[in-house]
Amino acid sequence: MVEKSNDNSINLNKYISSTGICSRRDAEKLIIEGKVTINGKPTQLGNRVFEGDIVKINGQPLKQKPKTLYIALNKPVGIVCTTDSKERKNIVKFINHTERLFPIGRLDKPSEGLIFLTNDGDIVNKILRAGNNHQKEYIVTVNKPITEEFIQKMSHGIPILGTITKKCKVEKVNQNTFKIVLTQGLNRQIRRMCQYLNFEVTKLQRTRIMNVSLGTLKVGEWRELTSKEMGIINQMLADSSKTEEVSKDTFKKKFTSPNKKKFHSKKKKKR
Repeated sequence: MVEKSNDNSINLNKYISSTGICSRRDAEKLIIEGKVTINGKPTQLGNRVFEGDIVKINGQPLKQKPKTLYIALNKPVGIVCTTDSKERKNIVKFINHTERLFPIGRLDKPSEGLIFLTNDGDIVNKILRAGNNHQKEYIVTVNKPITEEFIQKMSHGIPILGTITKKCKVEKVNQNTFKIVLTQGLNRQIRRMCQYLNFEVTKLQRTRIMNVSLGTLKVGEWRELTSKEMGIINQMLADSSKTEEVSKDTFKKKFTSPNKKKFHSKKKKKR
């Protein structure tokens, strides 16, 4: 008989949390409370699950976590980016997928274009945290001819919502249409920027998020992201985490350096 090896097993609390029903900490509580069995036998912290083992909680077998989905939708105008069931035109009802999906970020109700949805909560948090580091591209139509002054001001920063928007790439497409690439996600940012310059947005379409473009996806249609697209996204997110860590370290060094402390102590002595 071949002996079981830890190399092809998984810690019980990790196995339980991997099904998506609870966190590892909550799984530990269930184990301690004697609610978990493996192949009908009581368990304790540190037990491992091997292939073919049957894990039950309160006598009910655990179901495996559903397939992780990453979807690109070309959102129509009028659809609201919320999971609130009270909203008749919410994005989840519109897609009507068998799995429970969440939109990543938002796209205004009057706007259309690319938005991601997923059942992977981890990547939602990662993308939202790193949102200001990644490009989102829009094609925007306004109510009057675009001037060179408009392009310059839009690209160099507009005062809205108590701040100045970050510098961005703005390019004229035709008389009333321009393309803009943002790395910010302020509330109704493009509409507010245009309004500040006395322009009104008549159509706004998001055409790209990070490395994923709308391509031939028609309004109202969706598709799953390819493994290649997800590979690039995950790499971008990993790079963002590294950049964030470096920024935090720089901040700590700047404000907790020995020189700063000496400066403050000298000031106190002079008093």
